[in-house]
Amino acid sequence: MIQKPTLKSSLKSLLYIAPMMLIVGTFNLYPIVRSFLMSFYADYNIFTGEVSSYGINNFIDIFKDPEFILAIRNTFIFVLGVVPASIAISLGIAILLNRVQVLSGFFRSIYFLPFVTSTVAISIVWGWIYHSRFGLLNYALGLLGFSPIEFLTDPSNSMLALIIMAIWKGLGFNIILFLVGLNNIDGNYYSAAKIDGAKGWQRFTNITLPLLGPTMFLVSVMGVINSFKVFDEVFALFQSRPGPAGSAMTVVYYIFQKFYQESQYGIAAAAGIVLFLIILVFTLVQMAFNKKFVHY
Repeated sequence: MIQKPTLKSSLKSLLYIAPMMLIVGTFNLYPIVRSFLMSFYADYNIFTGEVSSYGINNFIDIFKDPEFILAIRNTFIFVLGVVPASIAISLGIAILLNRVQVLSGFFRSIYFLPFVTSTVAISIVWGWIYHSRFGLLNYALGLLGFSPIEFLTDPSNSMLALIIMAIWKGLGFNIILFLVGLNNIDGNYYSAAKIDGAKGWQRFTNITLPLLGPTMFLVSVMGVINSFKVFDEVFALFQSRPGPAGSAMTVVYYIFQKFYQESQYGIAAAAGIVLFLIILVFTLVQMAFNKKFVHY
């Protein structure tokens, strides 16, 4: 029998969650509120901490800043390049691993290793791979008759290099999620489809993909959010620079640059609020799509 909540039981429950709420409020909610207020600082004294006036000047300034527009464009290119490709590749690998019986645990560990490896270490390795003269990738291209590609020094190739590395790094986590989703699909569906004469592609499109809808939604939402917040990969791969001639500048790197290097706190906070709103809109769109088309 379920007991009705009383004042005593409610206070007791609040007491239990009070420590966690204190941590969340201190390290999550307070910085968000403070950043929102800081984005409206029109006249701020960094030495005294006094705010003389408020306004929307910071938002006007960032949208007039060509560097911020470039950061927005690069971030969208990164998201569009990483998320769909990462989902497609990780789903394909997960399906193959799901059919592997021998050494399946070994192969799953190999694919998951990049996800738990330091971004700095991964960037160093990929820096060697991308090297124009001694890199493994350019060596392979040379064997095929192609000229060396300047991945890290040519502005037209920097985003491609960043996207390839980010896809490779994030595959492991997506593969694990897809493997969980595949293992939750009842094998009777496939047996019935085979009896009805359904081919492999038909079983994939009519059984696997629909039943992987919730997993696909989770992977896509997390992928979009993480891709919009990309920073470590840029900072490490291009040696603390936003790519050659700023060609790999992202929104988070722009925020880092304004906050830590130029001490323009209001500008950085305003850019952070814009990024938050962009991620919020994309998440809401994905949730609406999930509610309409994904069945649990």
